[in-house]
Amino acid sequence: MPTPFSALPIRPLTRGDLMSCADLAEDRDWAREEHKWGLLLTAGTGYGIDDPAGKGLAAVCVLTSYGPDLAAVGMMLVAGRHARQGLGRRLMAHVLHEAGDMPLALYATRDGRPLYQQLGFTDAGAAETVRGHFRSPESAPRVMTRAAAADDLAALVRLDTEVFGVDRTHILARLPAFADRLRVAEAGSRIVGYAAAWPTRTTDVIGPLIARDTETAKALISSLAKDSDRPVRLNIDVRHEELLTWLKGHGLEQDILTTVMAYGTPDLPGDWTRRFAPLSLATG
Repeated sequence: MPTPFSALPIRPLTRGDLMSCADLAEDRDWAREEHKWGLLLTAGTGYGIDDPAGKGLAAVCVLTSYGPDLAAVGMMLVAGRHARQGLGRRLMAHVLHEAGDMPLALYATRDGRPLYQQLGFTDAGAAETVRGHFRSPESAPRVMTRAAAADDLAALVRLDTEVFGVDRTHILARLPAFADRLRVAEAGSRIVGYAAAWPTRTTDVIGPLIARDTETAKALISSLAKDSDRPVRLNIDVRHEELLTWLKGHGLEQDILTTVMAYGTPDLPGDWTRRFAPLSLATG
């Protein structure tokens, strides 16, 4: 007799599970994104349930902690052959238990949102993912950017902590190796924005993206996308209406709309006006 799903153990994942995670994403028509899985499984903690038939993973989720003030839940996936059998709820309940009193945040798809609401998550905003071939502006950006240097890391951490309201040093320390391109914007000798571009099999993803204003965000995006012949993808807070309109006017189109949800806190910390695109918060 097969083991009931309620009795299957939930175990921590390692980098050795990377390909199984990518296979599970592909099973649900998500991009494989092995590169991103590698980051998440080292900077965060993955939890998984093995398929009782020995076919890889039946369900997976990743918890990325930013200290005691916030953790991000992402990559919640259940294999299509095991959908609607309670695996997602059981895995999320386990993550909530592991997180304890730590506030949580996630990006929820339309299908995932009802489960998160039942578990106590509340709506805290929305984000729009846009994708397409970026057309460079006819006029040069008014804000100058440059490639990030090794000695910029301390300044990037200070800016990121100020804008996100939590310390993400363990993420940013991995960013130079993770990203194909990393650029900063300066005002005088002070860094006022930064952005990274990193690859998937089909697109270049731009994120994180932090900028003092919309013009700085435009300049960083233009500098990262101008030399690429691949489609780009960004996940933008819907409150940044001017930037979203500008992106759609330069070749990008809406791909998906997600709900930002929080648990244990009414809102995300930090300064949303300078937080344009995240890095590791993922849909679920």
